[in-house]
Amino acid sequence: MRYYLVLFLIVGTVFNVQAQDAQITTAAVSFTFVKKDVTGFISGFKSTSKIDWNDLENSVIEGQVETETLKTGNFIRDWSLKGSKYFDADAFPLITFKSNRLVLEDSDLLVYGTLTLKGISKPIEFRFTRTENSLKGSTTLFTPDFDITILKNNRENNKVIVTLNLIVE
Repeated sequence: MRYYLVLFLIVGTVFNVQAQDAQITTAAVSFTFVKKDVTGFISGFKSTSKIDWNDLENSVIEGQVETETLKTGNFIRDWSLKGSKYFDADAFPLITFKSNRLVLEDSDLLVYGTLTLKGISKPIEFRFTRTENSLKGSTTLFTPDFDITILKNNRENNKVIVTLNLIVE
């Protein structure tokens, strides 16, 4: 009887720990260039994220997308954006993000980390809401911070809202 009790406790603990861990399996990454009302998406997503909802301190959200996959619905604009004047997809084929801190705030998950775009790394924060098996979040960035200036004059004219829809299993 004692053997079964110990076995039950071990198996129950293993299943409980595994149920807490989650990985990001797919993602939809979209963006809006606010001043011109241009929307688009980037694909080629890969992730090695590990989320433990009971131990966010030891969790990490990280991933990358392929710069070459940038699409706005206008072939000529896409070609130009991927060129050396803007994103320089040949020299910088990946856009990456890696968290350094995850924090629950009410029902939101705040993810602080580093975004690397065009070889430039900057701190950034995503705010996510969790629904069943997904995390939906967004952040605001300014393209001149990453040596990409679409509209001259001021930083605010180059504001981009990035939206992530992550499937977590």
